[in-house]
Amino acid sequence: MANVVVVGAQWGDEGKGKIVDWLSERAEVVVRFQGGHNAGHTLVIGNITYKLSLLPSGIVRPGKLSIIGNGVVVDPWALLKEIEILRGQGVAISPQNLMLAENAALILPLHSHIDKVREEARGKGKIGTTGRGIGPAYEDKVARRAIRVCDLRNAEILAAKVDDALLHHNALLRGLGVAEVNRDELIAQLMEVAPKILPYAAVVWEKLDEVRRAGKRILFEGAQGAMLDVDHGTYPFVTSSNTLAGQAAVGSGMGPGALSYVLGITKAYTTRVGSGPFPSELHDEIGELIGQRGHEFGTVTGRKRRCGWFDAVMVRQAIKVGGINGIALTKLDVFDGLKELKVCTGYRYKGETLHHFPPALDVQAGIEPIYETLEGWSDSTRGARSWAQLPASAIKYIRRVEELIEAPVALFSTSPERDDTVLVHDPFAD
Repeated sequence: MANVVVVGAQWGDEGKGKIVDWLSERAEVVVRFQGGHNAGHTLVIGNITYKLSLLPSGIVRPGKLSIIGNGVVVDPWALLKEIEILRGQGVAISPQNLMLAENAALILPLHSHIDKVREEARGKGKIGTTGRGIGPAYEDKVARRAIRVCDLRNAEILAAKVDDALLHHNALLRGLGVAEVNRDELIAQLMEVAPKILPYAAVVWEKLDEVRRAGKRILFEGAQGAMLDVDHGTYPFVTSSNTLAGQAAVGSGMGPGALSYVLGITKAYTTRVGSGPFPSELHDEIGELIGQRGHEFGTVTGRKRRCGWFDAVMVRQAIKVGGINGIALTKLDVFDGLKELKVCTGYRYKGETLHHFPPALDVQAGIEPIYETLEGWSDSTRGARSWAQLPASAIKYIRRVEELIEAPVALFSTSPERDDTVLVHDPFAD
């Protein structure tokens, strides 16, 4: 059976939640493998809207196993709150359908505090983090001072690890002129949350191996997007984890050979949240129109997203470095009624034409987009469920996007509704 990895091919917010939910109908297991509760996925099912941050999108489907892998940094309080909210919406959640990797690193209250304090200290040089402690938690993980889910089982080990973490963090807070973290209060908070979280803790890699051997389909759900990858994104305006498909193997405990098909989710236009370069950004009424029609506000933060034309250079690069086999094109209906559309096909820098997104900050700041103009369409594409229901110009737009990014459109979406999706190639068929 094929296992599918779903990742964002832009700066996140591409509509992964809906696509994962749609694909999860044919999968038995859905796995989150990186990021934290800074990722927001919105699912619209019937008259109910579900907003997820840590929980895999498969959690809303009965009979599916949802897994939070070791590559995710987990705020236990945020996770419990999210579980409570979804239960209030009628979603059944228990250790039978939700597993949390016992070796996943925890986000502590101090991580969020440090995140915000450092952003304030940066002034105009802010990275644009969500302030939820994701970066500091990943720093602790790499520095080998993280507190992990399994540490909650042993009070003595937990206390020793808290001491080790505060050796670093309190020194940092002192240097920033901010009050230090109270050791005993932090330990008490962790001991209080431990019995609520530990029932979900499991040996995830072993479970996934069992599922794979049984021939069941696994869907790996990425968060953020390729251009927020800590190695391949617009560094330093990136997230603190690897967002590419390769992380699905590392962040879940499965070998890369288990990943059969990589689906890159891509909006028909481009958006990003927070600071950082954005060559095709629009500062005019069309940019405002795209933002309003696309409801471009963050699921988690509510922040307004910056909007611009589709950047084929960036998406093509994401496809190459991320091993993307095909894309899911979302929000095509946002363009309904526009007379003409533009696509970024290259960048101009000091008279030179670039066909890749440059890593150097000074070059990123100086590049200008090279556009190709395409014909728009007046008919509505919203709710279309077949090629035949699309205007000819919309089909031409899709075909041109395929040529420019050098990858096929495997499916496309024409509204937030689950069933308004046209399947061109089934990723699970590979």
